[in-house]
Amino acid sequence: MVKVKQNSLQSADDIDIHSWVQEQLVIAGSVQPEKDAPLLVKACEFAKACEVNEGDPETSWGEGNTSFLAGLHMAELLADMHLDGEAMVASILYRSVREAKVDEQLVLEQFGEGVITLINGVRRMAAITGLSSHSQDQVFGRDRDEQADKLRKLLVAIVDDVRIALIKLVERTCAMRSVKNADAERRKKVAREVSDIYAPLAHRLGIGQIKWELEDLAFRYLQPFDYKYIAKLLDEKRLDREGYIERVVELIRSKLAEDGIEADVSGRPKHIYSIWRKMKRKNVSFAEIYDIRAVRVLVNTERDCYGALGIVHALWRHIPHEMDDYIANTKDNGYRSLHTAVHGPENRVLEIQIRTHTMHDEAEYGVCSHWRYKKTDDEDSEAGYEQKIAWLRQVIEWQESDIGVAWEDQLPKGIEQDRIYVFTPEGHVIDLPPRATAVDFAFRIHTDVGLRCRGAKVNGRIVPLNHSLNTADQVEILTANRENPSRDWLNSHLGYITTSKARNRLQHWFKQQDRDQNIADGRSLLDHEFKRLALENFDFDALAKSLNLKGLDDLYAAVGVADLGVEKVIDAAHRMLNRDKQQEPVVSIVGKASDTNSGADIYIDGVGNLLSYIAQCCKPVPGERISGYITLGRGVSIHRQDCSNLLRHLQEEPERVIAVDWAEAPKETYSALIEIEAFDRHGLLRDITTLLDRERINVSAMQTFSNKKKHTVDMILTIEVSDLQGLSRILAKVSQLPNVWSVRRKD
Repeated sequence: MVKVKQNSLQSADDIDIHSWVQEQLVIAGSVQPEKDAPLLVKACEFAKACEVNEGDPETSWGEGNTSFLAGLHMAELLADMHLDGEAMVASILYRSVREAKVDEQLVLEQFGEGVITLINGVRRMAAITGLSSHSQDQVFGRDRDEQADKLRKLLVAIVDDVRIALIKLVERTCAMRSVKNADAERRKKVAREVSDIYAPLAHRLGIGQIKWELEDLAFRYLQPFDYKYIAKLLDEKRLDREGYIERVVELIRSKLAEDGIEADVSGRPKHIYSIWRKMKRKNVSFAEIYDIRAVRVLVNTERDCYGALGIVHALWRHIPHEMDDYIANTKDNGYRSLHTAVHGPENRVLEIQIRTHTMHDEAEYGVCSHWRYKKTDDEDSEAGYEQKIAWLRQVIEWQESDIGVAWEDQLPKGIEQDRIYVFTPEGHVIDLPPRATAVDFAFRIHTDVGLRCRGAKVNGRIVPLNHSLNTADQVEILTANRENPSRDWLNSHLGYITTSKARNRLQHWFKQQDRDQNIADGRSLLDHEFKRLALENFDFDALAKSLNLKGLDDLYAAVGVADLGVEKVIDAAHRMLNRDKQQEPVVSIVGKASDTNSGADIYIDGVGNLLSYIAQCCKPVPGERISGYITLGRGVSIHRQDCSNLLRHLQEEPERVIAVDWAEAPKETYSALIEIEAFDRHGLLRDITTLLDRERINVSAMQTFSNKKKHTVDMILTIEVSDLQGLSRILAKVSQLPNVWSVRRKD
């Protein structure tokens, strides 16, 4: 457990930087003091020299508490957490960089990329919470709990180094300590943010002491009357309560040792906010709260749990109806422990929890931990978020246990977020599935917004409606006065919609339109697509029958209301063409090599139609790195790249050694000529070829005709596709490129 100290530094002039640095390195347990000490001294002197606005209420945390002192306070807390020197340096410099007292580039040059990366990570967290806090009445009003939860998840999603989260938490802790000197409005603003975002985040990360302090201070600023009421009822100072707990812990520990029970015994006085929350949750009075003073006993075996319980009850009289055996009667969530309340020394009430170390691990980190069993059912599906939280907590454990794992080795590998979190212009947090688009976002806000959507801005920049959103984006939807969605949004090839909600709402809207209008719209869509594919004389009546529709109007209407996608119609047309006419396949660039021993078909990429065979000297198998050697009259022999014969050929006849690789069995493909007309611009050809490469489309020929006077260009490409649906997909995607006004198949 991290122990949080109160601010001990009062004045920058009174600080002996060298002594302070050595003290913090000892506390942190630095394994590289010779490296960290000079860097920390340099950071302290650098931050102190940057002070220009001491006492400025906009930049300091309180009277006499400058950015330099704030950085030292943060570094002290991080030292208690046993963080490394780089994180402590980042904390010392953070406020100076954030308040623009020093240029970011100078920090990068003086302290390295690692430090500035940490600082910018913390600044990014601050910017996100700042975005939401500018309209707290909306964000934290009616949907306050839901929005705060989404914002916490967003913060976790963007953190790829646990030190960023820890620096931000200690920064907020120091801010809460110092904001007591600010005006009431500022105190409440900071306290609300901490209460909604950072205290729960500290709880999720298992940093109990910071969580308790943040909760108590936020409670004190937000509800001062309730805070003072509970504090008065406690009728004793916190230090007195802590001393009382220490005496109880020592007594229990000695009694267990006398009976031969090995145990870890710890205790804490319950903090004020927790007492108030429990009174509200259980609707009980202060006198009925039995865990104001709490002791936890961890033993090795289940048998020792009951032995320890007997010793506790022998020491003090237990309170009736306050004994719970969650070992014999495990909770539905799997939680196991013994709970009892007793009249302890001086007749003060004590709550005592007894469990094994395994039970404790399950309760703290498994499905039955407090932060887990208080979740709602729909959160159980958010595996990526929980996996990231588990990773963050694990890293904290590593750092506290002196294992010495390098930070770069602690970054999460293979953790995928199953939700992204984006902002509305007002600061609301909206959760969406990965790869969601601006159209998905519009329908997520409201169906009316989706139906009137005409454009989108992401982070203040106009983007296409099929632009994929990322966590922390701020999205603004541009709307028209009336509903007029595009049927192109339902074309899966164009990637406008990824969520079922948006697709269903859009299909429902089209179904409500007049049938004659749907028929006209469907006819227009199919005529345009079939003309683009050079299939203008197609038998649509036969096509409708092949799709089990009564007639041509039913086909058009089904397409018009989006019950039947254009891509499915194209697929049916391709099947009809294959029945009527057999097209010649394109010659594949993938050759087949013979293996005389196995007789298996082995495909090699890079030999074309040349005869090829597996060399018997090294007999490479799929997966090994290979090269080809052009023989005299026997085709291409395929060798392992470390084969001695191939190495000899490479020295003597390097021009006859060719690059080859393993390949899958070639698919049947067909040649198609496509014509592209566009306004000429720099990079147009690059964009087209990049798109085709990304779609894994082979281009076998290309002609380009430019009209310098009209600044237009006409391109004719010969591409290889597997079917009409694939051709339709490519034509649709090329048509979305800037400046392209026409893409069609050429007869």
